[in-house]
Amino acid sequence: MGAPRRAGILALALTAILTGAAPAATARPDGAHSDRVPHTTVLDGTRLERTRSRLQHGDPRLRQAVRALRARADKWLDQGPWTVVDKPRPAPGGDVHDYLSQAPYWWPTTTPTSDNPWGCPYVQRDGERNPEVDSGTDRQDLEKTFDSAYDLSLAWYYTGERRYARKAGQVLRTWFLDPSTRMNPNLDHAQFIPCKYDGRAIGIIDFSQSYTAVLDAIALLETGAPGWTRQDRSAMSRWNTDFLGWLKDSDFGRQEAAATNNHGTFYDLLLAGLAHATGDEALARRTVLDARDKRIAPQIAPDGGQPQELARTRSWHYSTFTLVAHTRLAAIGHRVGVDVWAYRGPDGQSLFKAVDYLLPAATGAAGWPHPELEFHRFAATDVVHAAADAGDPRARRAVPSLQEPPGGDLWALRPAAEQLDSIAG
Repeated sequence: MGAPRRAGILALALTAILTGAAPAATARPDGAHSDRVPHTTVLDGTRLERTRSRLQHGDPRLRQAVRALRARADKWLDQGPWTVVDKPRPAPGGDVHDYLSQAPYWWPTTTPTSDNPWGCPYVQRDGERNPEVDSGTDRQDLEKTFDSAYDLSLAWYYTGERRYARKAGQVLRTWFLDPSTRMNPNLDHAQFIPCKYDGRAIGIIDFSQSYTAVLDAIALLETGAPGWTRQDRSAMSRWNTDFLGWLKDSDFGRQEAAATNNHGTFYDLLLAGLAHATGDEALARRTVLDARDKRIAPQIAPDGGQPQELARTRSWHYSTFTLVAHTRLAAIGHRVGVDVWAYRGPDGQSLFKAVDYLLPAATGAAGWPHPELEFHRFAATDVVHAAADAGDPRARRAVPSLQEPPGGDLWALRPAAEQLDSIAG
């Protein structure tokens, strides 16, 4: 047996020892190999491949992160799959396949009666989440679908355990592909307000805040996951293409594109992500290029603060949340040859300054001097990691002082910012 062959067997054995499972299969029936670089959208596929190689060679620094990832993935194995057709009543248009969610910060003003079953009219209470939005709509099931697909796909990629891949495939097929349970590729009824609006453009954020993670999950499965077929891949590509068309051409899409706050930034993230995933590199690149002057310059002050977010009742949450969109969009920029981190606005605005503005509170060195109903220091952990990776020396020095998020710090395995605190918490 030659040395390369022996080395390959040793690497596979080390994976089995480290994860307690067999490594991913080296090939699948259609001839695609599992060791090729994933064509991810936000995550860096080459970096993921290098991390998996380090894991296979027994890098002890990755063991804790893998244990945390497996724990997250294991929790999904006996849950779901979820579907839009399970809600107790359809969206206002009457089609159970249409996604439905309710505006989270709108509350009834009267006690519901038989003549007024919703308690209308509704009024807005910023930052205070109405618990009724989590029952009777698709929002919670959507979040479970997105989170589980991501965790399970990552777990399969790093451990090779078939059960993770098969569960991820089941979750995605049920929500997006199965004719009896699939979601229509539109958000016409997202964040409706009872007795007021059947849907709103700002409801696009239900998808834009985390659907790019699903795009990466699909890319991971396409490196050879058992049970994820060529037909699944084609059908998912068609769904994404149709959804991209709705996002570009619908009235809601155009309204959200014109938003000047975090909604506009998240819209750009979703648009660029879908464009990249479906092969429209020109649209992805143009979206990222435009976002520099369109999003960074007007949203970030010269000192790094984000005035629109600092004025809110959840100013820490929204300051970190908006930077999730900015840093993920910057990661897509890296895929298409645009360096967003190097951008400086006319008054010196930059992503580095925005992250640095958070560092005293993120490291515990100082309190957060703005309104916040529920402060979670760990909410900034991922965006600080992102800035550190992009070359910010202050962020690099801050990393050892960051608070570990609940469930562990997974940056080493999925180096792209996530929203780490829940607004529903």
